[in-house]
Amino acid sequence: MLRLFTPLLASILTTTTSILAATTTPGVPLPEAVLVVVGDQHSAYERYPQLIAHIDRLLSENPRTPLAILINGDSLEYGNVIARRSAGAIDFALYAALARRAPTILNFGNHEPEFYDVAETIHRIEATGVKVLTGNLRHPATRQAYAPASLHLALGSHQAIIVGVTTDRLATFRLAIRPQLDLADPVTWARENFPQIFTRPPAPPPPNLHSTIGTTPSPPRPSVLPIILSHAGLRADRAILPIVPPHTLFAGAHDHLRFIHRTEQTTYFHSGSWLEVISIARLRYLEGDLRWDVEQLPVQAADPTDPEIEKLIHATLTLHLTSEETTVVGHTPQTLSPAAAAAFAVEAARRAATADVAFIGATTFGAGLPAGPVTRFAFDACVRFDGPLFTATITGAALIKILARANQGLATPFADRGGENLLAAANGPIQPERSYRLVTTDWIAKNPQNYLGENPPPLSSHPELKLKAAVLRALQP
Repeated sequence: MLRLFTPLLASILTTTTSILAATTTPGVPLPEAVLVVVGDQHSAYERYPQLIAHIDRLLSENPRTPLAILINGDSLEYGNVIARRSAGAIDFALYAALARRAPTILNFGNHEPEFYDVAETIHRIEATGVKVLTGNLRHPATRQAYAPASLHLALGSHQAIIVGVTTDRLATFRLAIRPQLDLADPVTWARENFPQIFTRPPAPPPPNLHSTIGTTPSPPRPSVLPIILSHAGLRADRAILPIVPPHTLFAGAHDHLRFIHRTEQTTYFHSGSWLEVISIARLRYLEGDLRWDVEQLPVQAADPTDPEIEKLIHATLTLHLTSEETTVVGHTPQTLSPAAAAAFAVEAARRAATADVAFIGATTFGAGLPAGPVTRFAFDACVRFDGPLFTATITGAALIKILARANQGLATPFADRGGENLLAAANGPIQPERSYRLVTTDWIAKNPQNYLGENPPPLSSHPELKLKAAVLRALQP
């Protein structure tokens, strides 16, 4: 079996220490409002019961504080066979459970229309009580928006305007629904629409000061709380950041990154993927002004769970899992988090191809791996996509530049972050004057400039090796 504790794994395990902000620190004002923000959960059923229990705890701890839930796209996953066979039954039950607890808003991502067409998906989500934003997405025939681009959210005595933005990369959407998509460039759309959206007068606060959602503006108020849910990815967000209003809460997603970046202008953050963490944004009066602070809370298997959704998940898995999917295909000596499991898989690809370095996009991977036996279902949740591996020869000097952008952890400076979110495994130090053998996936071979730079090396398909087979080989005792 491939050794689990490589330097890369150790680095990732170290950098996944949570960013915590105390809620009852002496001298820190109590929050005016609380937002729970998730994104890129991709039908992470193993953490749905814990997510609901965490929200119930937050509601209990903040009985007089307005609370709302924001889902920043890609809540569904076609690659999850249980989600696919049940048409997302567990996911829609989750939407309803969240909406029963607090106002819930979903920003439409590229994985939302996994089981139905766009209009039907939005109708079914909103039937659960969740409000949907579609931002820069329109119907190509009618040129009309499928859902509002923004919504007003009353947070007690405060008013927020929440706007959604999604990726315009058509290839990331399911093939069958691409004809239904008219996607404006998110940066251009933001420049054209943000000034109007964020100066639009919000509705007055309701008398009972509970969180509410509304779409009809009324007489103007002195100021609003600008909130952006972007599923456009970091690269687009970088161009949007300079044009947002002061004190914007800006949640990013799509790249499966995790970090918090605070400036005088904005609080910008990504919440990772597969519900490895949930982000909790608290609105406080600090130094005479309203400011957001963000805590990222790990979601652990041992956390308290919600019995209702847990029971539904168990029943749905029992109904839909086949003997093929419950077959054990490998073993791990210990539980691997999503980040650690992805690092394990990248190193497995490198060794299988006898390469000096491997590069794989982080969005290829999903869930972690359990300790002990690994079933086909668990394995497919971890390695989402399969395909042939590609190899190339690259100079050490060029390789060093790519490695400098890879393996983005919590400690990576914001200036050094790239939107491609590339995972790398290297066999020792790189010398600039040498040549090296590189291995990567077919997705990167189709989009080499996005991941490997403007002058990527020529990539050739490996005649026999595929990604999943390489990782399965590494999982054998």
